[in-house]
Amino acid sequence: MIESRCGIICSSCEYKESMGCKGCVNIDNPFWGECDVKKCCEDKKSEHCGQCESFVCDTLHSFAYAEKEGDNGKRIEQCKAWSEKENRSKSGV
Repeated sequence: MIESRCGIICSSCEYKESMGCKGCVNIDNPFWGECDVKKCCEDKKSEHCGQCESFVCDTLHSFAYAEKEGDNGKRIEQCKAWSEKENRSKSGV
């Protein structure tokens, strides 16, 4: 199940409950404000960044490795996993 545009696993986010966040796929903007990754993904009509032909772009890479909110690339790996799962489903594997 896709929980975010960038690959964050919202169900394990420490801020989800305290901020009343429903995950970026279910809201207009995250609790911290506008998100460039979310906006880009939705502008391209993609469910998540892993579906983008520019994956991994500078915007996602910068977000994934940001000092404050980064996760050392875990979200990038999650987008890859979602894409691989989708590709296996499409090919019937």
